[in-house]
Amino acid sequence: MCGASWLRRRGINPGYLALKLTLGVFSTLFWLLGLLILCIGIYAEVERQQNKTMDSLFLAPAIILLLLGLSMFTVSFAGMVGALRDNRLLLKVFKWTLVTVVVLQLVFIIVSLLCQNKVLLLFKANVREGIKHYYDDLDFKNILDRIQVKFSCCGGDEYMDWAVNQYHACDAPGPMACGVPYTCCMSKQGDVINTQCGYQTLHKERFEVDTIIYVRGCVDAISLWFMDNIGITVGILAALLLPQDYSYPHRCCTPPPIPTNLKVCGSTTAL
Repeated sequence: MCGASWLRRRGINPGYLALKLTLGVFSTLFWLLGLLILCIGIYAEVERQQNKTMDSLFLAPAIILLLLGLSMFTVSFAGMVGALRDNRLLLKVFKWTLVTVVVLQLVFIIVSLLCQNKVLLLFKANVREGIKHYYDDLDFKNILDRIQVKFSCCGGDEYMDWAVNQYHACDAPGPMACGVPYTCCMSKQGDVINTQCGYQTLHKERFEVDTIIYVRGCVDAISLWFMDNIGITVGILAALLLPQDYSYPHRCCTPPPIPTNLKVCGSTTAL
């Protein structure tokens, strides 16, 4: 084509230019996204520190956002500058970082599938630990409340997990004793919220309360949702992995050689 030949006459390989522009655009987009996530993480961490009631970092979304945003910002910046400046060192750093991330993601997916039962037990134990500090960690409280409403579940393994909370234990004083939060209760859209609907449910058998509260655990509910929506699950994994693979600088580090004889708009030109 005439356009490609015009580029070649000026010592520019069209394929190399396309790869360079693609890498530059993707790197810039991920750099901006990383900057946005980093800013959100900083804001969330400042808010968390002002309202902090726990010393641990258990399930702190702000910390996860900070680490994710900082990593994306740094790696994407290296790829963006490397692509624009043809800097081989930055491109190699970008390349091997992406390779490491993709390999770690694949290993995590494979291990999760092979050791599914152990992974579920680990998640259940972590959720149970979070339930102990339900009223002390507002981040975890908001996350668990949303999950319990969204997936119609209660606790990590089952509704009895709430017995480990000092306010919901059956030997605890107060109106919440031996009960579960109202987000565990069955309700229809538009119903008035009854915050005491889970009152005195922990000392009863499952069949006695399965018409009042959700009795299945949230870990199993989320796992079943992923299995029932396997297409969405594969799509999410592809959305995470494909952009990283597409941004991989396969040949961007070394520009391909320019042919000496080129056909330009019907004529042959020797360089």
